[in-house]
Amino acid sequence: MFLTVNGVKLYYEKTGSGRPLVMVHCNSMDHKIFRRAVKKLSARFTVYCPDSRDHGKSGKVKTLHYEDMAEDMAQFIGALGLQRPVFYGFSDGGIIGLILAAGRPELLSALIVSGASLNPDSTKDLPMKFFKLWSHVDRSDKMQIMMREPDITDEMLKSIRVPTFVTAGERDVIKLSHTRRIAETVPGAELKIFPKTGHTGYIVNSDKIADYILSVIPEDGQ
Repeated sequence: MFLTVNGVKLYYEKTGSGRPLVMVHCNSMDHKIFRRAVKKLSARFTVYCPDSRDHGKSGKVKTLHYEDMAEDMAQFIGALGLQRPVFYGFSDGGIIGLILAAGRPELLSALIVSGASLNPDSTKDLPMKFFKLWSHVDRSDKMQIMMREPDITDEMLKSIRVPTFVTAGERDVIKLSHTRRIAETVPGAELKIFPKTGHTGYIVNSDKIADYILSVIPEDGQ
């Protein structure tokens, strides 16, 4: 299905029934990475999996900004009439979730982020060197955005008022110090480090993240 919001056409898939759950993928991938998780989550949630702008089947743009992508999701939620959904974001999706929860405190009922960064310095040195090299091959803005954004401040994190769950892999490309900073700064946030796994191992084509979401989000209520 397609929905035009914030000046861009977004593709999304809707699966299951129950409490609304929006799941947003990482940079350079699309909604399909969640298909295994969605099979399990759809028994309890109505799961909405959009492709971010310039990803998957969604509309293309010349320049990407996380603030625009967060506004896309705010308007997506509004256009579909979702009542305070749970928001799950992986990597770029987690950045979007943090910005959304900080700027729109009334919009969500809970937030789960995996492998989210606060700023370009959140990425470990070796992966960042690879991204810089790859940016000479991939001429889209997908690589460039990671080198200039986001800029999520402690003040933004402190303003988040919904129940928040922060996860990362033990061998994540995101520095664990930055992941811990998110969890320590968002009021009441809980931290989960998945052992012996990297940035994608417990999420892409995995139901581990589904098990985690089911364990921390109540079946009913907002």
